[in-house]
Amino acid sequence: MDSTGSSRTTGSVIVVGAGPTGLLLAGDLAAAGVPVTLVERRPHQISNLSRAFAVHARTLEQLDARGLADELEAKGQQLQRLRLFGSLFLELAELPSRFNHLLVVPQYEVEKLLERRAVDAGVTFAYETEVTGLAQDADGVTLHVRAQGESKDLRAAYVVGTDGMRSAVRTAVGLPFPGKSVIRSVVLADVRLGEQPDNVLTVNTVGDAFAFIAPFGDGYYRVIAWNRAHDVSDDAPLDLEEIKETARLALGRDYGMRDARWMSRFHSDERQAPKYRVGRVLLAGDAAHVHTPAGGQGMNTGIQDAANLGWKLAAVVSGRASVELLDTYETERHPVGNAVLRSSGGLVRLAMAKRPWTLAARSVLSTAVSRSRPARRRAVGQITGIGFAYPSARGAHALVGKRVPDIALDGGSRLYEALRAGQFVLVLPRGEAYKSDSVRVTHWASERGTVLLVRPDGYAAWASDAVPDGGVKSTDLPEEFAGYSFR
Repeated sequence: MDSTGSSRTTGSVIVVGAGPTGLLLAGDLAAAGVPVTLVERRPHQISNLSRAFAVHARTLEQLDARGLADELEAKGQQLQRLRLFGSLFLELAELPSRFNHLLVVPQYEVEKLLERRAVDAGVTFAYETEVTGLAQDADGVTLHVRAQGESKDLRAAYVVGTDGMRSAVRTAVGLPFPGKSVIRSVVLADVRLGEQPDNVLTVNTVGDAFAFIAPFGDGYYRVIAWNRAHDVSDDAPLDLEEIKETARLALGRDYGMRDARWMSRFHSDERQAPKYRVGRVLLAGDAAHVHTPAGGQGMNTGIQDAANLGWKLAAVVSGRASVELLDTYETERHPVGNAVLRSSGGLVRLAMAKRPWTLAARSVLSTAVSRSRPARRRAVGQITGIGFAYPSARGAHALVGKRVPDIALDGGSRLYEALRAGQFVLVLPRGEAYKSDSVRVTHWASERGTVLLVRPDGYAAWASDAVPDGGVKSTDLPEEFAGYSFR
């Protein structure tokens, strides 16, 4: 039982922060029939100055389960391999996914699709609204905000902070954000190029210098550069010549950079909140964890947080599950956030290796990964999100907690098309039947005899290699979902 409320509760949800994480979460809740208000302190404007450019396979699968992936794919460019250090390449074609590539597309294109979906689902938007505090009690949360110069209170059953590294929601519930700055004085610029790069992504490290170039698709390119030998504060003056010089050190040329429409400095932190839930307040995305940009995992991890949380919160708020279901959000996603923090930080440290022992360690790692298919599979699985699994109960079927691929279903459909209804999907052998308003029932396209219950976020909830005597019944379905009703 949650100390802040009864085992079942009904009401609305406030999501704070209209980035990709908040937009997907709000859209999921609204699509499930939950009244949602999305609070954002900025004016209504999707900026083209976003840092993220990589959409990984697991995120594309989550977007596919919402009918958005194919449209996003048309807006970006596919990258078939990732280069980590020197000659170490990870072949994404080996991914067991319909999306066996990296999609290079600006974050604002992701936000446009998710915002449209949220609007269509009925989300209420409150722009230019700043959170100043909150209070929670047994029945809900009162969010204190300032909008257009006036203070007022908003009330909901739950509040989710998806409001970034400097989260006002996290601060309001008193959660620390332990960690440290890993890289200082990273420079960003949006420029035109006199020479077009040979690859979709151009990235390299030489000595103290790192540079990355990615296309916006509108004639401009995002440049991210860092020179460890030039460590200055974020507010130090910045000009294009400094960026070009760092690019020449790292890439051997500056590609004729010109016409910068925006330049900035920032620092990269590694931080994670110790908890993702405090009573009726939850955290997701950068409000819960921030990582170095290595591997392009930040935005992707936040979107996957939202996919995990959305169906659980909708079930609790609507009374279909007890509040303990929300505990599984932190249990499942906190370890993933920590793993991404460690892996992205490790990539940065190895990429910028300078001392003999770190160079030797990088060489050994590169050789081991290059020569070992299982090692490559693990590396690709972690970076793309495909390889993460969630804890399962002792004695559970081997599939439980694992990501379920986009299996073919009877009638020519796919699993991720079936997931678009936002329900659990029960995959049965041909000829078997099961009736429930809360579960979508379908059948294998093959002759496979496994009974498989897939969660709305695409992970296996329960499985059996044989149909139980008398057919599948609601009592066969998992009890560990905190009272979730499959009837």
